[in-house]
Amino acid sequence: MKLLEERIRKDGSVKAGGVLKVDSFLNHQIDVDLFNEMGKEFKRLFADRPINKILTIEASGIGIACIVAQHFGVPVVFAKKAKSINLDGEVYSTKIESFTHQRVYDVIVSKKFLSADDHVLIVDDFLANGCAVDGLIDLIRSAGATVEGVGIAIEKGFQEGGKRIRGKGLRVESLAIIEQMDDVTGEITFREQA
Repeated sequence: MKLLEERIRKDGSVKAGGVLKVDSFLNHQIDVDLFNEMGKEFKRLFADRPINKILTIEASGIGIACIVAQHFGVPVVFAKKAKSINLDGEVYSTKIESFTHQRVYDVIVSKKFLSADDHVLIVDDFLANGCAVDGLIDLIRSAGATVEGVGIAIEKGFQEGGKRIRGKGLRVESLAIIEQMDDVTGEITFREQA
C-alpha cells in the first residue's frame, strides 16, 4: 500500500536493534484517516473470506482492528495480556513473546467471544518474528474456530515471522513489507508487491 509506505518514509524512524518507530501515526498517536484507508484495503484483500470476527492483541493492534471491523461490519475481539477481575468465566490462554517489549505475556480471550462458529481475521500493527500471530492462531484453534487470514500493517520482511506463518498455509496480507532498514542512514527499503 503506497500510502502507508510513503507515510513510513516521511514520519517513521529507524532505531538500533531493528526497531521501526511509527508512533506519530500508528501506535501512539493514531492517524484515523490513514487507518480508514488501511481498513478499506484489508476489506478488499479479504473480501472473498466469510469473516465474522476480527482478532487482535492489546494494545497497538486495537485501533487498526476497530477500523477494519467497521469495513467488514463485524465485532473486534482483543486478546488481553493480563487477567482482570472483571473478566469472568472460562478463557482460552496462550503465551506470547513480545519482540518490542522483550518479555513473555500470558494472553487470554474469554470463551464467550470466540467459538467454533467463528471465521476470524487476525489483524495487527507489526509482524516481525511472528510470536504474536502464532499466539492468536493458537487461541483461535483452541476455540475450534477458523483462521481466515492475517492482516498486518507493517511486516519486517527481513525477519522470519511472515515466512513462517505463510509456511503454515495461512494467507498473510501485509500492507507494507520492509526488506531492509538502516539505523545509521535511516533508509528503508520496501518489497515490491502486486
